[in-house]
Amino acid sequence: MKNSQSTYFRHRKDKLAKKPVEPQKTLLFNKPYMVLTQFTDQEGRKTLKDYISVPNVYAAGRLDRDSEGLLVLTNDGKLANKISSPKNKTSKTYWVQVEGLPSESDLDKLRNGVTLKDGPTIPALAAIMSEPSIWERTPPVRFRANIPTTWLSITITEGRNRQVRRMTAHIGFPTLRLIRYRIGSWTLDNIASGEHVEITKQQTMLD
Repeated sequence: MKNSQSTYFRHRKDKLAKKPVEPQKTLLFNKPYMVLTQFTDQEGRKTLKDYISVPNVYAAGRLDRDSEGLLVLTNDGKLANKISSPKNKTSKTYWVQVEGLPSESDLDKLRNGVTLKDGPTIPALAAIMSEPSIWERTPPVRFRANIPTTWLSITITEGRNRQVRRMTAHIGFPTLRLIRYRIGSWTLDNIASGEHVEITKQQTMLD
């Protein structure tokens, strides 16, 4: 009996040792407006499946359906945790079009941290930026007549639900369009809306 058990476990160990290890895959995807960051949806809304055919990769973190921009998909659990876990404080930069003309004193509130319903935010980097050269949104943003808009660059290290939108609303400037431009050292540069690129193993380390 003991010999048969020994033989079974030896064969089992050999079988496991021979099982091929799936190579690490990491994609950078420029998520369009109104696309869910999941591969299925019972309501028939657009999902990642409409754009990505690479098997066995999953979104690392979330990006709201009505937000656009950079989303990382990977089969590497450690990398996904590094991106999505708040305790890792991976920085993310957003390009934010807001209604109105915020002043430097308005932005200082974000730089010092604001208190939302779920508590105070960690101080953010916030600056007025020139209008970026980007794709047209479908459908386009609905602007209010005679009210100017401003583009902001906002960098945070948290990941609360709809945090950036709530931060700009808190200081009196509602967000009209939100694009995540950067996660760690990865950016949207040269990735068209709805397109993705696969990055090499040497490129898969975040700053």
